[in-house]
Amino acid sequence: MRVKAVIHLDYFKENISLVRAKIGKNTDICVPVKADAYGHGAYEIAGVCEEAGVGCLGVAAVQEGTELRKKGIKLPILLFSQPSYEEIPEILGTELIPFVSNFSFADELNAQAVSRGAKIPVHLKIDTGMRRLGCEPEEALSLARHICGCKGLKLAGTATHLAVSDSADAGDRAQTERQISLFNEAVNNIKAAGIDPGIVHAANSGAVILHPGAWFDMVRPGILLYGYDTVSAGKASSGSKDPYEPVPVKPVMELRSVVSLIKKIKKGESVSYGGTWTTCEDTFIGVINAGYADGLPRLASGKWQVVISGKTYPLAGRICMDQCMANLGVEHDVKQFQEAVIFGGEAPDAGVLAERIGTIPYEITCNINKRVPRVYIG
Repeated sequence: MRVKAVIHLDYFKENISLVRAKIGKNTDICVPVKADAYGHGAYEIAGVCEEAGVGCLGVAAVQEGTELRKKGIKLPILLFSQPSYEEIPEILGTELIPFVSNFSFADELNAQAVSRGAKIPVHLKIDTGMRRLGCEPEEALSLARHICGCKGLKLAGTATHLAVSDSADAGDRAQTERQISLFNEAVNNIKAAGIDPGIVHAANSGAVILHPGAWFDMVRPGILLYGYDTVSAGKASSGSKDPYEPVPVKPVMELRSVVSLIKKIKKGESVSYGGTWTTCEDTFIGVINAGYADGLPRLASGKWQVVISGKTYPLAGRICMDQCMANLGVEHDVKQFQEAVIFGGEAPDAGVLAERIGTIPYEITCNINKRVPRVYIG
């Protein structure tokens, strides 16, 4: 018996409802399902999204969108990342909606669409401060005009991405407001020229919580829908006294395994690679079938624990590729093959684990390996 990731689809549905209640009925939702829905299973999450009536999905790779289409997902799918020219036929064939950041990609996309007798919807991406994808704000109107002049393209949306919207720090909030202002100005210039910008969207998870001015026509909450309010979990303690209302989402993923073996260890003996942990008394060790190849970070060695029948047991020694060890203590009532919860459910969630090792919950859930079966409930 090995580790498994339990995915609570009912919690995911509840989280969508909570975001809807926050943003109001006139603002749509795009659900990012890139990176296999942050490790939760893109197809299964997409199915819930269809049932919940969200506006569209978002992927990072063309292949991710293609796989969803092959499995029958019909929702519009935005392609967040910049594809290569060689991927354009696949984009056209699977009806993905790419972002356009420059004239050259617009021209190549248009040429290939026209050659197929197609007209493809695109979203204009504006870089207001992320310094990643997107055109400069002062170029947005000319690029919008160019897209509208392309026979094979339709301007279906206009977007930007916010760099520090998950921070409650006063300086970061001001920076986000500057990004929103730049974006507003660019969108208004497009409208003033008589061009319909399509669906206007900017808000990621942090902006859903902290910046209602970024909600526009649609929001793109990723980690929030998977159960993590990254404002309250991370940067809210950075000095800001401005109040905000958190969204009480529930983590969707639990990581569970079993105690595969129980061993008695004598005082003075070391456990696991490198001998970094040595017993100070005779004790019992439970071997847990979960390691860094499953997605339990090696950096959590000596900093994490498992929960067995409601009791917490610290990890002992270094986490191995496929296993880890828990100190059960001098006396215990744990049985072989009993379930051990690594994170989520009755154990601290992936956000707590991430904070413990200096990372973010995105990385924890995304890194749960494909060999770990997903078990869907709810």
